[in-house]
Amino acid sequence: MGREPRPYGKDTSMKAFVNDDCIGCGACEGICGDVFTINDDDVAEAIEDDIPEECEEDAQEAADNCPVSAITIE
Repeated sequence: MGREPRPYGKDTSMKAFVNDDCIGCGACEGICGDVFTINDDDVAEAIEDDIPEECEEDAQEAADNCPVSAITIE
């Protein structure tokens, strides 16, 4: 059950975003700490860079498990 290969020459980079609904529970950081961290305001933030390819599935899992649906992956 692997991931589909990326089409050659297509921009398929993914980014993560955390909106203001975040309650700072830390679930996302626990699932995918390479993409999400809890900041000094005690809410989650995503890395500014594209999600590393090896973290895409975990980042999506973090979004899917956010209790307030504050995370989007685009």
